[in-house]
Amino acid sequence: MTAPAPVRSPFLAHQMRFNLKDGFPLVTTKRCHLRSIIHELLWFLQGDTNVAYLHENNVSIWDEWADENGNLGPVYGKQWRAWPTPDGRHIDQITTVVNQLKNDPDSRRIIVSAWNVGELDKMALAPCHRFLPVLWWRMASCPASFTSAPATCSSACRLTLPAMRCWCT
Repeated sequence: MTAPAPVRSPFLAHQMRFNLKDGFPLVTTKRCHLRSIIHELLWFLQGDTNVAYLHENNVSIWDEWADENGNLGPVYGKQWRAWPTPDGRHIDQITTVVNQLKNDPDSRRIIVSAWNVGELDKMALAPCHRFLPVLWWRMASCPASFTSAPATCSSACRLTLPAMRCWCT
């Protein structure tokens, strides 16, 4: 397992904003595989944390961080679909977002977070894209932003931006 490069300052982060109505944000300086983008997003949305599903779909982007059984610990899928609460319950952030979009689409509180400080030490890799605010207007636009660690922004953007566009469509 390869550890990520050390960060000079933990307080630096890049916030990027895109109006997804204007087009498909795709980083073109590095090759992007649409299959990887789609299957990684589906994998997150399923709440999965084992690379078996990715392998079944010929996606290997998480392999270097997986243990010998293919497990990554409580990474994105776990945090998105089963964020643990102190009383032993779990919060399904995706279901919560869908309900919020249906019932209060103008809310500024529609956010998906993968940054669970209580489980960071159990994750094979800390989240690169930590927060995903979802702002939705009735005009069929989906402006979105996400916060990413600076060292991982270029690689995170490569897959995350297109995944956000897929999610909003």
